Amino acid sequence: MSNAIEKIVKVLQGGAVQVAHLLQKRDVKYSNQANASGDNQLQVDILADRLFADILSELPIKGFASEEQTEAIMLKPNHYIQDNEADSINLQSLLVAYDPLDGSSLMDSNLTIGSIFGIYAHEFQGTKLIASLYFLYGPRLEMVVTKDSKSMHYLYDYTKHAWEFIQILQLQDKGKLNAPGGTQKHWHSKHKQLIESFFAQGYRLRYSGGMVADLHQILCKGGGIFSYPATTDSKKGKLRNLFEVFPFAYIFECAGGMATNGTKRLLDIHTESIHASTPCFFGSQYEMKCVQQAYNI
Repeated sequence: MSNAIEKIVKVLQGGAVQVAHLLQKRDVKYSNQANASGDNQLQVDILADRLFADILSELPIKGFASEEQTEAIMLKPNHYIQDNEADSINLQSLLVAYDPLDGSSLMDSNLTIGSIFGIYAHEFQGTKLIASLYFLYGPRLEMVVTKDSKSMHYLYDYTKHAWEFIQILQLQDKGKLNAPGGTQKHWHSKHKQLIESFFAQGYRLRYSGGMVADLHQILCKGGGIFSYPATTDSKKGKLRNLFEVFPFAYIFECAGGMATNGTKRLLDIHTESIHASTPCFFGSQYEMKCVQQAYNI
């Protein structure tokens, strides 16, 4: 991992520990605000967003964008004139896009939620993504960091105040889990047939409604499929490219899997705006080939 990316990961690790402490309180009150995608914000969404924004603002990076904010924040180059580190030029070319608290609506039922980050070089496009990471706030505080074709899994040890390596995540060619997103009555017929075909093969339903938890389970269990298709009420899908889709697409590819919108590799999709969304499918090689066959009919 380059020094520039290590520096970003290190400060985000500290932020995740702070967020984990915030989540120890059952603060499930909604604010009177909505985010850039029109979702009602919990007060803890706002707190987590501010926390990570403050952390990233102190780094000599090009800028950052949050799912909770309408526009990207581009930082002023003059802010870093005093930074004489050898890798400061690299840092100044990097952009971070993040979802500060994915799945926060699950807080009231105490299910696992997470934070997702994508690190981009020069511009916010899937082809420019050079690293991804996410944190899970569940029974344990865990992290997955992906760079240089490796998806590495860590656990935070509260007694040592340190992150400990667990494993390199690697998907099998075929899995057993099926995590289908979206309201079923809005599914198109070919998607319904695809999902039913996996159940007919003996796949197990595993879907919590939290993207981080569901995708992490597939990664840890060795394979399967997570899907959030285009629907009659959400023709471009619901999940946002920069904050959710691209980071996990990179993680799955580096773990030996695939990520597609049904007809195209997710990381090759051009993004017109920071809040653009897309249908998305993540999984092992076998499941993704089934998706491509179903969607290319």
